[in-house]
Amino acid sequence: MMNGCCRAVAVSCCRSWSDVVRNVTAASRRVATAQNHHATSGPTRCVSRGLATSPHVHPGPGPEGPERTAPLRAVDLAKKIRREKKDAERAAKVTKTTTATATATPLEKRVSELKQFTQQLQNVHPNVLAKHLHKTMLFQNKDVVVINKPYGVPVQDQRGGTCISSVLPILVKMMDGAKSHWELQPCLGLEKEVTGTLLLARSQEVVDHIVYLHRHNQLQRKYWAVTVGVPVPSEGVIDIPLIEREVEGTQHHFKMGLSPMFRHNDTGEGVSRIRAHRQAESAVTKYQVLDSRAGCSLVELQPLTGVKHQIRVHLASALGCPILGDHKYSCWSKLAPQKLPDNVLGKLGLEKSKTRNLPLHLHARQMILPGNDSQPEIRVSCPMPKYFTKALQRLGLIFPDEKDVK
Repeated sequence: MMNGCCRAVAVSCCRSWSDVVRNVTAASRRVATAQNHHATSGPTRCVSRGLATSPHVHPGPGPEGPERTAPLRAVDLAKKIRREKKDAERAAKVTKTTTATATATPLEKRVSELKQFTQQLQNVHPNVLAKHLHKTMLFQNKDVVVINKPYGVPVQDQRGGTCISSVLPILVKMMDGAKSHWELQPCLGLEKEVTGTLLLARSQEVVDHIVYLHRHNQLQRKYWAVTVGVPVPSEGVIDIPLIEREVEGTQHHFKMGLSPMFRHNDTGEGVSRIRAHRQAESAVTKYQVLDSRAGCSLVELQPLTGVKHQIRVHLASALGCPILGDHKYSCWSKLAPQKLPDNVLGKLGLEKSKTRNLPLHLHARQMILPGNDSQPEIRVSCPMPKYFTKALQRLGLIFPDEKDVK
């Protein structure tokens, strides 16, 4: 009987021990399943003070277990958010530009393209600008070179940006080869917003000669301008000195202004000479109206002196006919977009809010260098930019050559 009791107890113990083992094994399987699910469910964020999480991939719970992705760091999350924000802004900008372009008139599209082209030229690599100048070159010989200056590119830039002068060494190599000993220097400058013929000299001696010719009015430079208004009389000479004046107000700035040597008498009959300002510079401009229509004119101008903004001031202040796109001198008291008459806006197909993007319609059309015993006269003409010709067509202004053909 004793043996039977012992045998029963042993069997009971074995059964209890088997149940324990079975329960432990099932629990281990549930834990392993939970760990595998946690490892494959995505990255987890781990934050600990003074301890950076490793960006590397860590192995799973066993030597052959599945790999877990690295925890996402805060800096990576910030970069991702910034990148997504930039992509969204870029997409919104493209959508806005596409919508504006679709609703714009042909001239507004051309003005927008010119603005973008100008910004590209100002930020372009020097080699690209030099290649463009070489491709559009108008004339060259052993002494001088005449190039077609594009709109919006300065001849010189004191701030160190891309300009005509900075790419001249590259232009020389494109013209004469890498071993060329020649150099190019601007003789007579052009404003940033003016297009057309720009004279370059190959030596300092030639520069001095060109300056001498210019001072003695032996070098002729002719400009074409589209004016808002019709000058009266239709041709003449403007001989009014200029001086830089301070314009006070909400927009404090400086402008070139007239400094006349005559004034009307108090009685309104006749004029009397007044004392000239010591800082005033002599400025003389010949002009001739080539065509006028729709309240605008195509005017040919020949400056006999080289004062800053001479043509713009003489047209706007002396004749009362500012250049189309001259936002600086169209109004003396403030700096604001040029105000155009409704009929001019209609001809150009522009809205009032779009006039601020109108470029200055002033073009250096022709340059004439006198000849001598060793070389003949040099006469170089420059084609007008597309925005200039488009404006002439919309305003109905006819080129002199087309008039002659008719």
